[in-house]
Parts: sequence; structure tokens; C-alpha cells
Amino acid sequence: MATLQADFALPLRAFELELGLEVSRTVAVVGPSGAGKTSVLRVIAGLAAPRRGVVTLDGETWLDTGRGISCPPERRRVGLVFQDYALFPHLSVRANVAFGAEGRPVDALLERFRMAHLATARPRELSGGERQRVALARALARGPAVLLLDEPLSALDAHTKTEVRHELAELLRELALPTLLVTHDYEDAAALADEVGVLVDGRLRQLGPPADLVARPQDAFVASFTGANLLRGRARRGPNGLTAIRLEDGAELFSVEEAEGEVGVVVYPWEVAVARAHEPQADSALNVLRGEVGPLVEVANRVRVRVGPVTAEVTAASAARLELERGGVAYATFKATGTRLVPL
Repeated sequence: MATLQADFALPLRAFELELGLEVSRTVAVVGPSGAGKTSVLRVIAGLAAPRRGVVTLDGETWLDTGRGISCPPERRRVGLVFQDYALFPHLSVRANVAFGAEGRPVDALLERFRMAHLATARPRELSGGERQRVALARALARGPAVLLLDEPLSALDAHTKTEVRHELAELLRELALPTLLVTHDYEDAAALADEVGVLVDGRLRQLGPPADLVARPQDAFVASFTGANLLRGRARRGPNGLTAIRLEDGAELFSVEEAEGEVGVVVYPWEVAVARAHEPQADSALNVLRGEVGPLVEVANRVRVRVGPVTAEVTAASAARLELERGGVAYATFKATGTRLVPL
């Protein structure tokens, strides 16, 4: 299997993007807007010139600033899908796909992407999901050795996004190409990639399998970006080998992890149970927070509800049984074993 290796430094307006990556299957780089995500793709594709750097694919050097090597974009075996898909509005679907095919037949790609019946259509006649499939087909028409995807799902509505995410995940597994995608959505990254890196201000905070970032976030930003509740407090040694954390509002929580001093308290929504205020939950959870019920948001077959300072994720049936209403009062409970502590 081919391996893409990139190690470079690229000055940007507010900071320097400095990154080292090795990509054999699918790697996602996630981060907030302005973190430098798209610039990573531009360097690899040859669209941006770093101050220093090396980019290779299995010994084939695309960039080596020390040796004065910089292959132009057209000589790099890269398939790039832009965030807005960048389709030619005046060309048909077939002509868009054929643009990068360099004489190779495109009908097989149209069949593969279920676009043969739309071969003569223009991009304006297509849905968001169809435009994405055309952009992917055009990128693959080049016969690339590496696939680069810039926010591949951001242009889609919520309903289409779920379906296309599944399709794209299947396609990436089938292709088995070194693939680097960038996105601001951790859920997309976790669903599509074997490894996820969190990029902030041009630096990778953490890189690893999606489950590892959730189970062992290295800092508060990684924890919050992966969807965790993040509370601030001061930790000290507690009873029975536990760590006690006094939150800023005076509430006390417990964790099995060791820490002292200022810490971030991390708990994920699916680890939080909810009970009505007049019947607090009688289980083994040591941590109990009483608070006002905030917005209730349906996510697939689950409901996310804000209780005081934390968001919980419960089943729709539980939300109905509890008769949760915004402005009411409820208890949020979670176990010490599910309460992680990270440096601030």
C-alpha cells in the first residue's frame, strides 16, 4: 500500500503552519475555521509553496525544498475535491468528469457513481449529493495515487449529509488510497477516517484513532472539539482514592483519574443520565448536578438536552417519560469512571 509523507512549514497570515503527517489509508485533519486545514491540502497538491518541507509518495519526491525540488501540480498524482466542488457550470456531467481524464474513458466512472442517466445534465440541475459525486468522479478520472478532500460534506443539508457520509465511507474503503480529508466537523472525521488529527493555529494537538481521542483527550480543546462537556475546577485528593474537583460554581465532582490544581473536567453527553428534580436518580453515579433544563434537540433517534452546565444525550423514549421541558429543573448524573481530567 502506498504511503504519503509530508513534513513542512508554511507561513500564514497569523501563524506558521507546521505539520508532519504519514498517510496510508484515510486520515482526517479537523479544526476550527482558520486553523490551516485547507493549506495542508494546498501544500501537498502543489498549490502552495512552504518555507521548508518534504512531500513524498513511496520514494517519489514531489517536494524537497532543501534539494530545490518542487513538482508542479499537474505532475503530482493527486485527486483533489474542493469544498465547493468547483464544477464547470457550462459543462455537462460527462464533460466535467472527462476534463481531468486525459483521454481515459469516463463512462465506467459515471456508472460507478450512479450518474450515467445524468451525463448530459449541467451542475445547476443537480442536487448537492449529485454534485459531490461528480466532483469525486472527476478527481478519480485522473487515476490518482492520493485523494485530497476539502470539507467534503459541508455543502450538504443535514438529511443528505447522513446518506452521503455513508456512501463516501464505503467508497474510501473500496478505493484503499492514501486519503487526506480536512473538515471542521469531528463527527464527519470520525465516520470517515482511520486516524484523526486536531489542528489548532497551525499545530496538531493530537493524532490517533477517533476512539482514542474520545477516550484519552490530551487537552481541553481536543476534548471539547470531540463533543465533550468541559467544566473548569480545582482538583485535590478526595476520599477512597478518588480525586475531588471543586467547580467554579462551588459544586463538587469526583473522578478516578489523578490530578491536582486547575483542571478541565471532561464528560461526554452519552455518559450523562437525566432525572426529574423531584426524583433524583438512584444509581451508582457519584456526580450529581442540579440545573435548569435548556434546549432539547433531536439527533437521529436520540435527544440532546442541556441540564445546567452540561449536555446529556438520552433516548427519545426517556425524554418523553421524563417530561423534560425547557425552563424546568432536572438532575444530571454521571459516574466518576466516566469523568476525565485534562490540563487547561
